[in-house]
Amino acid sequence: MRLHLFEFEDFGWFPDFLRRGQTDYLHFVIKSAGIYKPAAPLVKELVEISGCDEILDLCSGGGGGIDVFQRDLEELNGRNIKITISDKYPNRDAFEHIKQTSNGKIDYSADPIDVTNVPENYRCIRTIFSAFHHFGPHDAKKILKDAAGHNVPIAIFEGVNKDILNFLGILLLTPVIFFLITPFMKPFRFTRLIFTYIIPLIPIVTTWDGIVSILRMYTPKQMLKMAEEVTGSKYIWKAGKARGKSWNTVLYLTGYPANKVT
Repeated sequence: MRLHLFEFEDFGWFPDFLRRGQTDYLHFVIKSAGIYKPAAPLVKELVEISGCDEILDLCSGGGGGIDVFQRDLEELNGRNIKITISDKYPNRDAFEHIKQTSNGKIDYSADPIDVTNVPENYRCIRTIFSAFHHFGPHDAKKILKDAAGHNVPIAIFEGVNKDILNFLGILLLTPVIFFLITPFMKPFRFTRLIFTYIIPLIPIVTTWDGIVSILRMYTPKQMLKMAEEVTGSKYIWKAGKARGKSWNTVLYLTGYPANKVT
């Protein structure tokens, strides 16, 4: 069962310093744990099929380990891969930090990008990490329809399995992890220290949004059904679960135009 409860991060009025506190935390955890390592082989297939070595990452938040993913993808493909990260609410400081540390292999859009209406000039592979659950079925289908309208491949990933263990893990461990790792997050922000240790708003809203994310998450079967309803036989879709070397399981949906098959 899927419950579409609210997440603080979705609201336009949500204070930027809290949003950045959340996205910085997710970037640190995802990168440190290598959560999306299983995603690289799945995107490698899209690179090979499409012949495109450029990726637009949508709903990037704080970057969410995209730098690790980029390196993994380059190693698998044996070719240079350029990624542009973007968001409806761009975390420009975090994006600039990732650009600098990646030696320019990862760039970013400083302007907001609507995932349901991507600008025409982006004609490359699209990826979405840890964000598809933010959208109800109507908007989720619009995301898939927009990719199909531009005739581009798309890959969607969620970094945890939808089960009670992950639900409890987020509830119990998120405040503890915040307490331990906050001083080591980059870029450094005084507001993160204040609103973690003195007024713990960042851990509270992050824990809430994490729990709701599990409840809102689509299963691979649900994602595949939506995709096939939107595109019919024009796209080739795959959905399932990819297990990493650590504890995590990644849910995924990948698709590419049937006319890309030779």
